[in-house]
Amino acid sequence: MNQPEYELHDYVEMKKEHPCGSNEWQIIRMGMDIRIKCQGCGHSVMVPRKKFNKNVKKVIKNEEKS
Repeated sequence: MNQPEYELHDYVEMKKEHPCGSNEWQIIRMGMDIRIKCQGCGHSVMVPRKKFNKNVKKVIKNEEKS
């Protein structure tokens, strides 16, 4: 399966929305785990890379957001 290509500081849309109502997140740390920050309320979550790859819906590149 083709993995989505994402980089640090990219914005991504996840399959499930955050309890605040937003499903748009910014990648703020990458490694074995990926830390993402909710763009609705500012809450950050550390997610294992395998789970992140499974739950990401689409990648919104940084250039499109600014």
